[in-house]
Amino acid sequence: MKTLKKSDPEVADLIQKEQGRQENTLMMIPSENIASQAVEEALASSLGNKYAEGYPHKRYYQGNEFVDKVETLAIERAKKLFNVPEANVQALSGSPANFAVYTALLSPGDTIMGLSLSSGGHLTHGAARTASDKYFRSIQYDVGRDGFLDYEKIRKLAKKEKPRLIVAGYTAYPQIIDWKQFASIAKEIGAYLLTDISHIAGLIVAGVYPTPVPYADVIMTTTHKTLRGPRGALILSTKKGLSKDPDLAKKINSAIIPGIQGGPHMNTIAGIGVALKEASKPSFKTYGKQVVKNARALAQELVKQGFELVTGGTTSHLILIDLRNKKLLGNTVAEAFEAAGIVLNRNAVPFDPNPPYYPSGIRLGTPALTSRGMKEKQMKMVARFMNLIVADLQKEKEKLGFMIEDEKKRDKRKTLFLKTKSIKAVLSKVKELTRQFPIKKAY
Repeated sequence: MKTLKKSDPEVADLIQKEQGRQENTLMMIPSENIASQAVEEALASSLGNKYAEGYPHKRYYQGNEFVDKVETLAIERAKKLFNVPEANVQALSGSPANFAVYTALLSPGDTIMGLSLSSGGHLTHGAARTASDKYFRSIQYDVGRDGFLDYEKIRKLAKKEKPRLIVAGYTAYPQIIDWKQFASIAKEIGAYLLTDISHIAGLIVAGVYPTPVPYADVIMTTTHKTLRGPRGALILSTKKGLSKDPDLAKKINSAIIPGIQGGPHMNTIAGIGVALKEASKPSFKTYGKQVVKNARALAQELVKQGFELVTGGTTSHLILIDLRNKKLLGNTVAEAFEAAGIVLNRNAVPFDPNPPYYPSGIRLGTPALTSRGMKEKQMKMVARFMNLIVADLQKEKEKLGFMIEDEKKRDKRKTLFLKTKSIKAVLSKVKELTRQFPIKKAY
C-alpha cells in the first residue's frame, strides 16, 4: 500500500489495523470468510472505473468491449457451477437480490412466506419493518420446539395463507433443509419457491449439502460466505422456474435494472467470476468437506463441554448455542470471546424469552477457520477455550451478584470481564494458534 500510505495515511493505517485484527483473531462469524488474493486483485482493478449500466451487448454507455466479456464469463461460470440455464450476477448483495426476485414475480401487497427471524430466517424473508414486509404481506413460519423445521405445520400455514412465493433458506438454522418438501408445499398452493442458499452455496458446490436446483424456481445466493468470493450475489433461474414462466429470467434482469439498481460494480463481478472458477476446482470440494467436518467436531466438543446446541448439533457449517443453561446473555459471552480473540455474534434462539438486542444465544461457524487450514484438532481446542471463559464468567458473575439485568449494562459487563482472568490466558493461546495458521498462507 505504498501509494495509499503516501496519499492517505489515515485510511492506510486503519486498513492495516483491520488486517492485523483478522490475522490475530479466530473469525467464526459464519457469514464471513477469507477471499483469495486473486479475488482481491480483481476487486482492486481498473474495472471499478467503468460504468456499464445494462447487460452485456445491451449497455446504455460506450466502451464496454471488455467488461461485456467479464460479465459474460461470470454468468457462464455461474450457470455451469450450479447447473442452471440462467444467471444474473449484478445484484450488489443478498438483500437487494431477494427484493429483486420479489418485485420480479409479485405485485405490491402479494403474500410471501419465509422463516421468522427468531427461528433463524433472514431480515429479507419478511421480517417486520423491512422492505419485504412493507411492500408485501408477510407470513412467517417457525421451527418446532426441537429447533427443527416442521414441514407439516409449514404446509398447513401455506394452505391457510396461500402465499404467492415461499422462501426456503436461513441465516441461523444448523440442519439440512428438505428442498423436496418445500417444493411439494409450493406446488400444492401454486406458489413460487425461492431458495436462499447464501450460507450454504459453497457446501452445495462441494457436494456436502443437497442442491435445491431440481426443486426451486429461483435460487439466490450471496458470494462471500461459504462460496469464498467478494461481497455480491447471484440470482439463478432453474429449468423448473423457466418451465413455469418462460420470461422468468427476463423479469429478474429487469427487476435489477431498471428496477432497483443502476450501474453494476464490474470489479465485483470480475471477483465473482474468479471465485466461481476457484469453486470449480477439486480443492474446493476438499475445502467444503472440511468445513462440515470441522463444524461437527466443534459441535461435538462443545456438547462434551456442557453447551446446549439448538437441534443438538449441526449438519452444515453453522452452530447455534443456547446459553440459558449457562445463565449468561449472548452479549456477555460474545463480547468476552472477542476480548479473547474469538469473534462470533450474539444471536436469538428459537422461542427466546429475551429481546433480540439481548438474546440468549451465540452463532458461530467454521468457513474462515477452515480457509486458514485448521482441522478437527484445532476445533476441539477452540471449544475448550470457549468453555474455559464461560465457566469463568459464570463464577465471577455469581461472586459479583449480577443478575440478567446487570448484564444488559455495558459498564457492568466490563467489570465482569476485568474479573474474568481466563480472557487474557485464552487470548495468548489464540494468538499462538493464529500464528500457526496465517491468513497470508490461506489456500
